[in-house]
Amino acid sequence: MSMRRWLAGAGVVALAVSTAACGDATPDAAATPEATGTPAASATSAAPSPTEASPSPDSTANPPVLSGDRQVTITRVDAFESGLSLTDERLAEVDGDEGRQLFVPTPVDGQTFLVKSYRGAGGGPGTGEPVCWQVQNPGNSQPLVVQGAECKESEPRQLFTIAPNPENAETFLISNNSAFLRNSQNNGLIMEELGDAAPFDSFRFNDNGAAPSS
Repeated sequence: MSMRRWLAGAGVVALAVSTAACGDATPDAAATPEATGTPAASATSAAPSPTEASPSPDSTANPPVLSGDRQVTITRVDAFESGLSLTDERLAEVDGDEGRQLFVPTPVDGQTFLVKSYRGAGGGPGTGEPVCWQVQNPGNSQPLVVQGAECKESEPRQLFTIAPNPENAETFLISNNSAFLRNSQNNGLIMEELGDAAPFDSFRFNDNGAAPSS
């Protein structure tokens, strides 16, 4: 065999060995776990979830006018210049100063309240002792009405549900034991069970400062 032919063959063998060695190096490096450091999944699991990082506020909290610390006047949305007043006879809408027109919705449980009534302008000196709204049945097939009574948290007829109006978050629906406060053309403000019908009237609670201490 000539020297030239032997050198050519040796060169081919050397090139093949070199190529094989380079091909083996890549799989070995990729297969070694230490080459990538800490797995990405571990870093992701260590991060706090959005819920843990920033807890959401309590969406069921009552607004300040329902805190029991504020006194309010109450107006029916569809009443023009009239406001609610607890007169000697019953809860009514008035244009003047008569009756008790300052109210303190006092929380009992969640959206359940005692509605304490205080004297407004023209109702005598000072705030007077509060009385509470209470549902009364006048009898003789007359509708239920709201009258004043000594405040008793244990009296179911005094436990009113005051809930945001789903159609207007700035107004409220007032009910007691499934009967809603509404205006009747013939009987004024009454409490009426509506069945599947939507409530007729909603009410605005207008802040009038700190509640009297009692």
